[in-house]
Amino acid sequence: MNRVKIRRPKAEDVKELNNFFRIVITDTFLKEGIGDLLEDMAEEINAKKNCLNRDIISGGIERYFLIALHADKIVGSIEYGPASELINKNTYRALKDLLEVGTVFVHPDYQRKGIGNQLLEAMYSTLKNKGIEEFCLDSGYKHSQKVWRKKFGEPDYLLKDYWGEGAHHMIWRIRVDSI
Repeated sequence: MNRVKIRRPKAEDVKELNNFFRIVITDTFLKEGIGDLLEDMAEEINAKKNCLNRDIISGGIERYFLIALHADKIVGSIEYGPASELINKNTYRALKDLLEVGTVFVHPDYQRKGIGNQLLEAMYSTLKNKGIEEFCLDSGYKHSQKVWRKKFGEPDYLLKDYWGEGAHHMIWRIRVDSI
């Protein structure tokens, strides 16, 4: 696939982005075999909507999103913000001063075409330009964990059976200049 256009979201993108979150999160839950966890799915979708709203309202201060567009359709997203409570609690606040990169989503019809890598490259550049040297990233989704392990190696923190037997949560601490 050709490179996508990556830019900051605008207020007029919110409706399409909220629909994008619903599509990607629903697809992820189904692929992870947890599609029956409707309440958890709804919470995850609402959490992403809230993060986006915090970005739009604060002008990128509280949260900072980038979106990927192909033919004017939103096909990917990535954001950063303060490390989550899950990360802070389970690392004994060792990463509390780091930003967390998250919401690395690619529309199911556009996955495995390099869009996630393009979003990551754009985020690295953004972080470098802001003088940020390290960030953290976490995942409880098995499919995503495979991608992150391939890209970043073994996690710095492994929360064994965090989501149930065999369902681990992983947290990475990543130096921007090591990428």
